[in-house]
Amino acid sequence: MGVGTYLALAAVLFGIGAAGFLTRRNMLIQLMSIELMLNSVNVVLLAFNRVHSANHEGQVFAFFVIAVAAAEAAVGLAILVAYYRIKKTIDTDDARLLKY
Repeated sequence: MGVGTYLALAAVLFGIGAAGFLTRRNMLIQLMSIELMLNSVNVVLLAFNRVHSANHEGQVFAFFVIAVAAAEAAVGLAILVAYYRIKKTIDTDDARLLKY
């Protein structure tokens, strides 16, 4: 498979993640959509690393993206649990009320 196939896959994954984040109101679904977008970036990084196999920078950047995604998931889920304990819902429409 060529790089174009991987780029098309990454574009589809990123599109699904962006659509899920923008259309869904459930915070958990939005966090999963962000993870899907980050994984599509990893597909692009590894596709370009496959083309330039002597250079391993794509794999190193993918590793850092995975580390950032893990930290985002941990912090995001902690915020989600705290929010659920306060409001008893995970709907993002009610989250705007927290700023008052």
